[in-house]
Amino acid sequence: MNRKDFILKSGMAAASVAVMPSSNLFAANTERQVKVAIIGVGLRGQNHLELLLRRADVEVAAICDIDDRMLVMAKEQITNSGKKLPSVFTGDVYAWKKMLETKGLDAIIIATPWEWHKEMIIGSLESGIKYVGSEVVIGITLQDHWDVVRAAEKHNAHVMMLENVCYRRDVMAVLNMVRQGLFGEMIHLQGGYQHDLREVKFNDGIKAYGGGCEMDEKGWTEARWRTHHSIYRDGDLYPTHGIGPIAHYININRGNRFLNLCSFSTKARGLHEHVIKTCGPDHPNAKINFKLGDVVTTSIKCANGETILLQHDTSLPRPYSLGFRVQGTNGIWMDVNKGIYIEGKSAKAHQWDDAKEWLDKYDHPLWARWSKEATGSGHGGMDFYVVHSFIESVKRNVATPMDVYDAAAWSAITPLSEQSIELGNETVEFPDFTGGQWMYRKPVFAFTDDY
Repeated sequence: MNRKDFILKSGMAAASVAVMPSSNLFAANTERQVKVAIIGVGLRGQNHLELLLRRADVEVAAICDIDDRMLVMAKEQITNSGKKLPSVFTGDVYAWKKMLETKGLDAIIIATPWEWHKEMIIGSLESGIKYVGSEVVIGITLQDHWDVVRAAEKHNAHVMMLENVCYRRDVMAVLNMVRQGLFGEMIHLQGGYQHDLREVKFNDGIKAYGGGCEMDEKGWTEARWRTHHSIYRDGDLYPTHGIGPIAHYININRGNRFLNLCSFSTKARGLHEHVIKTCGPDHPNAKINFKLGDVVTTSIKCANGETILLQHDTSLPRPYSLGFRVQGTNGIWMDVNKGIYIEGKSAKAHQWDDAKEWLDKYDHPLWARWSKEATGSGHGGMDFYVVHSFIESVKRNVATPMDVYDAAAWSAITPLSEQSIELGNETVEFPDFTGGQWMYRKPVFAFTDDY
């Protein structure tokens, strides 16, 4: 199959599922059990593991990690679920390659540090596995992203980035409103990752966040690997929480695409100040020069004329917010003030409505259908939906609702923003990973309550 056929047939397969009656599909496939392996059972990997263990249609066949603490926790999870223990692979950083030799694997879930994602995705595809679910992001360099896209095309396989915020309840209600025309034509959108991570970047991965100053050297916890990115890189290091939902609102890769971007970065003070305040000026980590600016702002221009503003803000004191703003010719939603305004329909002119009324009224059919099953799953239930959609795609042998072109476009914002900042805030062109097929591909994400 050539590249053009792969792109078109992947889109057609996903579109065909989006319009079929969900009850028939689900009933026809409940007996099939999906054989899944997980690379990385740290704290995030254990979130995925817990959701997989809930399902009668999933067999967790193998797990892999180099951290004994995390393996002990994962095996305890499995034992408590009543499921049989899977094969365990450990011992060195390439133990996952041995795991890929496991017979009959249908799918792989990758929940490891960012720098391993590209190699593990491509290794999984080369082993013959047709479905790979990867935590964000899918690569470090721009070339990494091209390599993953080419590998998926070569092996006629599916790579889904497990971006859970696309399934957040308010985000999906707004998607429902966008598609019903409540906001009119889309004009401007905003989002980001605005989350105080100072304590996450300095902890041992097990203890409750206590404001320490150490970057753990005992295992691949976030305080070891994630903090190193803040030392050596300056750009939007985590764009996908914001850009994923935005991309669905304006049909990126499916009738629209990103054209170019420009990024600016502030000075870096937050992490240094955290170390000084918490552990004093004589602590060894007080001498580190962090490269990551405290606030990174990225502007993107789209083919259909929309503009996007993304912000990465993880080193300063602030409450959590993804900063969504969806603005069209008829109205606007902003998540920070929990407000919606629709001209001619809001209670008073030029005054915000409480968003809850609108969000309840336009609750997405997916949430109406699966909210009971999502109860108790991570991040307010949205973790259930992203794992559910991945597993259902495997069971039905169809394209995932978010595909390798989505993964590449969203994730590539990081190296492109680094490039823009390095060039003195120059505007840089955005690659078209679909090779021009974005003009013909149709939107497929969350049109019905199929999955």
